[in-house]
Amino acid sequence: MKPACVARWSIRSLLIAAIAAVLLTACGDSAPSSSPATTATAPLGDIPSIVRQVEPWVVTVLNGSGLGSGIVYKSDGTIVTNAHVVGDARQLTVAFADGQQVPATVRAVDKVSDVAVIHADRKGLRAARFQRELPEVGEGAVAIGSPLGFEATVTAGIISGLHRQIPGSASSGAPLVDLVQTDAPISPGNSGGALLDLQAEVVGMNVAYIPPEVGAVSLGFAIPASTVVEVADQLLTSGHARHAYIGIQPATLTPQIAEELGLSRSSGVLVLDVVRPGPAADAGIQPGDVIIALNGQETPTAEKFISVLNDAAPNDRIELTVVRGDLTQKIIVTVTDRPAR
Repeated sequence: MKPACVARWSIRSLLIAAIAAVLLTACGDSAPSSSPATTATAPLGDIPSIVRQVEPWVVTVLNGSGLGSGIVYKSDGTIVTNAHVVGDARQLTVAFADGQQVPATVRAVDKVSDVAVIHADRKGLRAARFQRELPEVGEGAVAIGSPLGFEATVTAGIISGLHRQIPGSASSGAPLVDLVQTDAPISPGNSGGALLDLQAEVVGMNVAYIPPEVGAVSLGFAIPASTVVEVADQLLTSGHARHAYIGIQPATLTPQIAEELGLSRSSGVLVLDVVRPGPAADAGIQPGDVIIALNGQETPTAEKFISVLNDAAPNDRIELTVVRGDLTQKIIVTVTDRPAR
């Protein structure tokens, strides 16, 4: 085996530990992590009134091997949930708060944003209201979903942060970036459920949490409502969501990885692989390059790199600052749309 391949597998093994620290709140009945023992202080507001309003349009999604949550998007039975809740299933079951269970079909899935659209065999539903603006840090938040199968479970807290990235997620193929952070407790099965403001509007779709066993206390994350709506509308229109793409497999360069590879830098985005043909390959990007900036914005992590790249559109020309050996250079790459999978 060539040394480059040995280094690549070594890098991936180091990344596994970081990725494993993130427990997606997927359809997980298997060995779930316990929620933090602490209870979040309820925000000001009439939470029972909020729950009465939203219960009809927060559902449980069963995929045959587990379960998650979903949000009614349109009255005709269109529901949004997480791609990892759907998995590889094409047929699902949706359970409503009134006890009715109906079959559902997967319309389209976007693994990059972790958003999926499904269609339940039920009409005349109440659709959720999605808030396009980001919430403010510190305002009240209510999470509702089906953690561990307990349907219509409600937890409360605040919005803890915005534009969060989960370390290691970019290397897993589903980068979790630009997320809303909340301390409203989230557990396995909450995925695809609603994170609400105090006006009973969806500000995010619950997607992940950091488990307590790694020292976290109430660190939950949601995809912003504006992202959910943008992706869902594209999926309904064309079956495909557009994402800026240059064709590399990025990984966050850490001091440990840098030492193992004999690199002079200890931060940036390490290019593990380059898709050929592809925009990065055409521009001369090589495996082993370290990207330290995109259009002048520093990219200390793979997640930050993807977050900045998401601001670009297909056919845009972006400037990458790349370290290769002892040489730092600027390379222009033309962005394309991510190929459909």
